[in-house]
Amino acid sequence: MAVGERVEVRGRAPELAVHLRAWCRAQGHGYDWPYVVRGGAEGAHRRGAEPAGGPHAVADRPSATWGLAARGALVEAGGPEFAFALDEKEAVWTGAAAGIYRQALAAQWDPAVAVDWDEPFDLPEEVEAAVVQVMTYLIENENAALVVPARFLGQIHPHFREVVAVLAVQVADEARHVEVFTRRAELKGVPLGLSTAGGQASLLTLLEEPDFALAHFLLSVLGEGTFLSLLSFLERWAPDPVTRRITHLALADEARHVAFGMAHLGAVLSSDPGLRPRLATAVRRRHDALAATAGLNSEVFDALVVLAAGSFTPAAIADGFAKVQALEADMDEGRRRRLAKLGFDQSEATELADLHTRNFM
Repeated sequence: MAVGERVEVRGRAPELAVHLRAWCRAQGHGYDWPYVVRGGAEGAHRRGAEPAGGPHAVADRPSATWGLAARGALVEAGGPEFAFALDEKEAVWTGAAAGIYRQALAAQWDPAVAVDWDEPFDLPEEVEAAVVQVMTYLIENENAALVVPARFLGQIHPHFREVVAVLAVQVADEARHVEVFTRRAELKGVPLGLSTAGGQASLLTLLEEPDFALAHFLLSVLGEGTFLSLLSFLERWAPDPVTRRITHLALADEARHVAFGMAHLGAVLSSDPGLRPRLATAVRRRHDALAATAGLNSEVFDALVVLAAGSFTPAAIADGFAKVQALEADMDEGRRRRLAKLGFDQSEATELADLHTRNFM
């Protein structure tokens, strides 16, 4: 129907039509039935509207005016601008995000159902204290692994919804890890262990890193990558079924986090090779900042030895010590392997792996 076309109102609004007809006759008009003229307002809100990319096409740099609109939606002109600091595809995007998100959703687990908290077990006093100290250490590291992605989550343009979704699930994963490690620590009524100044200083450097790519590299590739070895170690040598179960579940989650970190950094490096020396500088800078700290505190190291030993006899402690040494070698090898996969040559990968914080994360 064209603008200005005469439209009879008969049959559409009978009462209105009667009143209009009476008014027309009173005014001396010769119309038996009135007509209205359609104005130009119809569809005006679509004029100048801009599509927020395509539903299956990710924009290189989504407009600030797209705001919170769904990807592919038509955005009316004149709306507000949204200031998302991370609004460039090459800085945040990886094509692997959608698949990792689907895997994460399928693998979610409920601590109340997935863990038998009432399964009976009794450990020697020294071994239980060691487990509690390790859990105390895990909790503060998982708190860091929660806060870092949460800090960047609100800075990413929602146009990159798959990346946002992965980070959101990652935050939920870490919250669940904090819960189960806390429940295990408190299970037998033993007071929680020691949190050291050096450990806190190490984690603070992660929280204070302002660059998304650098923070993601330090946390997900190096820190959580190292924790894959630690959680695997704890699952293998756990002295009780609850510790074994929760570390097994957390390990599967952390493997996804590392996979996403590697995919993201790999994608960013493919478009910006100049990032690689910045990643190396971030490792060296963090090492220098922590040079005066003790690294992994002796309480945690000793607790890992006792946990792996399973008892406090000299022979068992010697065996536990050897297992922890093997753990450290495995951590180092894993870091070098991941760094090489990101394009660092063998010598630099070895150097950077050696410079990673002794606090593991």
